[in-house]
Amino acid sequence: MRKILLLFLAVLSSQLFAQNQPGAQAKFPPPVTFTAEQDHQNMMDQIGVKAVRPGPSGNEQAPNHANYDEAVANPYPDLPELLILKNGKKVTTPEMWWTLRRPEIKEDMEKEIYGRLPKNVPAVKWTVDITDREMVGRTPVIAKKLTGHVDNSAYPLIDVNISMVLVTPANVKGPVPVLMMFGRGSLPAPAQPNPDDLETLNNAFRKMMAESNPEIKALLEKYPAYSPLSRAATASPFGAMGAMGAPAPAGASAAANANADPPSTQQLIAAGWGYATIDPSSIQADNGAGLTRGIIGLVNKGQPRKPDDWGSLRAWAWGAARGLDYLETDPAVDAKHVGIEGVSRYGKAALVTLAFEERFAMALVGSSGKGGATLHRRFWGEAVESLTATGEYHWMAGNYIKFGASESTTGAGNAGQMHVDSHSLIAMCAPRLTFISYGVPEKGDAKWLDQKGSYQATIAAGSVFKLLGAKDLGVSNEYKKEVMPPVMAGLLVGELAWRQHDGGHTDGPNMKYFIEWATKKINYTPVPLQQGPR
Repeated sequence: MRKILLLFLAVLSSQLFAQNQPGAQAKFPPPVTFTAEQDHQNMMDQIGVKAVRPGPSGNEQAPNHANYDEAVANPYPDLPELLILKNGKKVTTPEMWWTLRRPEIKEDMEKEIYGRLPKNVPAVKWTVDITDREMVGRTPVIAKKLTGHVDNSAYPLIDVNISMVLVTPANVKGPVPVLMMFGRGSLPAPAQPNPDDLETLNNAFRKMMAESNPEIKALLEKYPAYSPLSRAATASPFGAMGAMGAPAPAGASAAANANADPPSTQQLIAAGWGYATIDPSSIQADNGAGLTRGIIGLVNKGQPRKPDDWGSLRAWAWGAARGLDYLETDPAVDAKHVGIEGVSRYGKAALVTLAFEERFAMALVGSSGKGGATLHRRFWGEAVESLTATGEYHWMAGNYIKFGASESTTGAGNAGQMHVDSHSLIAMCAPRLTFISYGVPEKGDAKWLDQKGSYQATIAAGSVFKLLGAKDLGVSNEYKKEVMPPVMAGLLVGELAWRQHDGGHTDGPNMKYFIEWATKKINYTPVPLQQGPR
């Protein structure tokens, strides 16, 4: 019966596309359609790169396996100075940082690494599609499904509609702090129709489907008792566990899961926080072939990027900022205390968001690797070449490819040529709350991510936090000498925090520590709503 529904949706979609496109296609040239390889080559041609070095393999048995030998891991041991201006003058005051040094770092970051935010990015209009009273765990919540409609009047052939879900506790007096999380979200536990309402919906749906197409009408007559919708089909995939939750693995005993932490979203709601999930793919595709679509393609009117145009990481950060635009209008949200969270590539995006979008108050950066918290200069696991080849180059500005060049008009490139590194990115977050999180290789947070390189970057960035009157990790800023703390021994005293948990490629085990740390730092005490008379 799924065939009936799919056929109906296909017919409806084709009709809508036919209605909306002809005029636009006649007036505007269609977007360029490239494969990732073609787009990558186009960018190489623009910047004069003739060949790039292949990235290392994550398979340690492969001939081109990544390096895991500390003896050769630091070919460029000296990091760019954070507190020395390009003219050689030392930065000694917060004013010098804000007005002189930070703008220099931001310029290099945009030109060399992540790309520039265009001046003509169109406006976004948010609509609340659904508001529902639901439950997350045992806590009543208000859940909203939102869409951010990007103005595409300048190029109607590309639609960008940002998908976001906001969930706030209904038993706490607002406004509440909110953690925005990169990832595809859904309403945590949507209310389902009762049997009578469901029958009404099924009758209406069968009638609409039958009238849409003779083939569908014939199939419905063949199966007169078929109901397109059922309570099982419309149930939330998360059930009572709440958004982002997951059922226990098959065969897992109650005892084995008795000490497991609740889902991150459930922990946030129980602590009196709200959360939002924002779908990066609704902002910009996570591939090179999509660079002429999404928000990057819309701004460029379907044409390929220029070398310092933004990549997907910066585009996702822009989308998160547009989500914050909405949160600033919602009375349930304390917009001065909105954080951003992500893991892996979305951990990179979370750190980029906090660095460039200064209205965000905090970040939980999970297992981010190169392009995130880990030093580009470190030759360990994931390499610069991993991000300059066709697989992941779209995260970065086109100019980034030159650092992986084996042959170009300006010679071979390497990470040591960068004017900035990940410690610079972390420093751009100062003095706001910045929590760097990793797991352990034994549980799946692979050595590839270079936990040590991330720790070194965090140590180095601490000097800027201290200059601005914030606390760093509480150790020295000697990144070449400081030794990583033991697993589970978090450094959580300052506005800059580090903790390596004993789990895998997730920041879930660190969520309770993040909530406790951030709640204390922002001096937040949830106030229960007074219950009225029954």
